[in-house]
Amino acid sequence: MEFHAAKTQHSNFSESTEEKKPLTAQEKTDQLKRIEAKLKEKRAEREAREKADSLEKEKLRMKSGKELLDAKRRIEEQQMKEIVDARRREKLEDKAARDRVRAQIEADKVARRAKQTGEQPVPSPKVVSPPSTPSESTDKKEYKETKIQLRLPSGKVLKQSFGVQEPLSAVRLYVEINRDDGITGSFNLMSTFPRKVYEGEDYDVPLDALGLVPSAVLMVTKG
Repeated sequence: MEFHAAKTQHSNFSESTEEKKPLTAQEKTDQLKRIEAKLKEKRAEREAREKADSLEKEKLRMKSGKELLDAKRRIEEQQMKEIVDARRREKLEDKAARDRVRAQIEADKVARRAKQTGEQPVPSPKVVSPPSTPSESTDKKEYKETKIQLRLPSGKVLKQSFGVQEPLSAVRLYVEINRDDGITGSFNLMSTFPRKVYEGEDYDVPLDALGLVPSAVLMVTKG
């Protein structure tokens, strides 16, 4: 006390005469129950927070996973479209080159015959397709997409939508990329009604021209 007085410069002190009573057994029991109840409440709050955090993390994980799958699907579709467009351009360029060569060969033949006979070469007439009548353009419903079901040999079914102007080769490319039945090698596409096995130049024809609009079922058969 003297040390405290010298340090704080306090001189008047009063001593407490009240003695703190010890807790009874019942009071100790009640106090322990209150402490346990508070601890239990705190634990329940912590568990509720942890559960809510876990649910939120799971929602974020699922959302992120769905976004990744959607992005992957869009990239695959875009890549497939680019591959189909590139193949279509190559085939059109090859066809145009072959047509030019054939036309040049035919022109050379005509010129040689004309030179031998002394006649003037007669140009070949151009074939003009007849214009479509208004009833044909107005009565026919126009579709932008068609839904194709593809039945694999294993029994699995693939479903995908395609633009009606996409060639049948786009459908075959889709099967090549997405089939997971373990079967490899060449294959053909076949319609069941009417029954037709597509091959060769059929794969360069747009889907609407093949009558596969607005929906169709195609069988995947071994080539």
